[in-house]
Amino acid sequence: MTATAETEQPGAAQHPDAPRGYVRGDAGYTRITTALFAAGMATFVSMYSAQAVLPDLAREFDASPAVAALAVSATTGVLAFAIVPASILSERFGRSRVMVASALLSAIIGLLIPLATSLEVVLAGRALQGLTLAGVPAVAMAYLAEEVDGASLGTAMGRYIAGTTIGGLAGRIVASFALDVTTWRWALEAAAVVALVFTALFVKLAPASRFFEPKRIGLRASSANLARHLRNPRIMALVAVAFLLMGGFVSIYNVLGFRLLREPFTLPRAVVGLVFCLYLSGTLTSAWAGRLADRYGRGPVLVVSTLTMALGLLLTWFDNLATLLVGMLAFTGGFFAAHASASGWVTALATRHRAEASSLYLFGYYTGSSVIGALAGWPFATLGWGGTLVLVLAAVLAALGLALTLWRRAGQTPTPAAA
Repeated sequence: MTATAETEQPGAAQHPDAPRGYVRGDAGYTRITTALFAAGMATFVSMYSAQAVLPDLAREFDASPAVAALAVSATTGVLAFAIVPASILSERFGRSRVMVASALLSAIIGLLIPLATSLEVVLAGRALQGLTLAGVPAVAMAYLAEEVDGASLGTAMGRYIAGTTIGGLAGRIVASFALDVTTWRWALEAAAVVALVFTALFVKLAPASRFFEPKRIGLRASSANLARHLRNPRIMALVAVAFLLMGGFVSIYNVLGFRLLREPFTLPRAVVGLVFCLYLSGTLTSAWAGRLADRYGRGPVLVVSTLTMALGLLLTWFDNLATLLVGMLAFTGGFFAAHASASGWVTALATRHRAEASSLYLFGYYTGSSVIGALAGWPFATLGWGGTLVLVLAAVLAALGLALTLWRRAGQTPTPAAA
C-alpha cells in the first residue's frame, strides 16, 4: 500500500497484542527507513540547493552576501513557524498524508522559482517553499517514533538524518555542477527535478501507519500539549541545542562558498561545489550516532559530537586549504551526529504527543538556521571569515554547555532507557 492510498489504523498502539513496532531485519523496517531516507533527500535538496548559487544571486541582483543568504533563511524561517501547525494537522489527518502533500507541493514550487525575474520574487518563492516543506520534518520523527520499536529507533532516526545529509549534499552538488555549464536558474531547476524524483520514491514506499490514532484538531488541546512540552526543561534544553547548532552550521556553509572563491584560495566553482561532499561525513556519523545512542545513551554521544564541532571550527581559522577541509569534515560530521542524538532524545522524552514535541525541536532547529544564518553574513562582510567563526564558535560552546548539563542530569552513565 502506498502512502497516498493508505488508511490510517487508529488505536493500534493501544491494543494489548499489538507488536511494539518495526525492528531491524523486518521488511517493514527496511521499507519505512528507505521511505524516510527518500523524504529527507527530497526535503533537503529543496531546502539547501539555493546555498550553492548564493554568489551568483549576489552578482546578478547586485546584492551583498548577507542579503543573498536570505534565499536560504527565508525558507528555513518560514518553515520554522509552519512546523507546529503542520504537526497539529498530522494529528488529525495522519502522518504520511501530511508528509506526502508537503513534499509534492514543495517540489512543484521548486520547479517554478527559477522563473523569477527579481531577487524579491526569488525570496518570496523560497519563503513559500518553506511553508510547504514544513510537513515532512514536522512529522517524520513522530512517524518513526510511533512505527519503529524503541530499541531500533535510534538507528532508524539516524537513517532519516542520513537522508537529510545526502539531500543537502545532492542539492548543492547538482546546482554547483550545473553552474559550470549554465545559469543559476537552470541549476535550481535541476535540483528541483531531483527533489521530485525522491518525492515520488517516498510516496511509493511509505507504509500505512499501524500505531496512529487520529485526534480532533482543537486549539485548546493543541496549546495544552505544547505547553506540557514547554514546561519540560530537558526538552527545551534540546530545543536550544538545536537552535544553536543548526544556526552555526548553516552560517558556516552560507559563507564558505564566498570564502573559497576569494583570495587566498580562488577555487573554481566546480571545486567549491565538491567541498559540499563533506556532507557525506554526516551521512556516516548520523547513522553511527544513532547506533551508539541505542547502546550507550544519548547524553555522551551529544557531548562528544558537539565537542567535535568546536574542534573542527578551530581548524578552519587558518588560511590553509588542507587544514580548512579537515576542520570542515570534523565540524560537519559532529553536527549531524549531534542532531541525530538530540532529535532522537526529544522523541524518547515525549511519551505522548510526540509530533508536537518534535515540532518544537524543529522550530528551534530551523529558527536557528534562519536567525543565526542571516546574522552571520554581517560579521563576514566586515571582519571576514574570523568574524563569522567567532559567532559560530560561541553558539557551539553554548550548546556544549547545555549538552553537558543534560548528560549530568540523566546520570553519568546513562542507559538507552534512561536517556
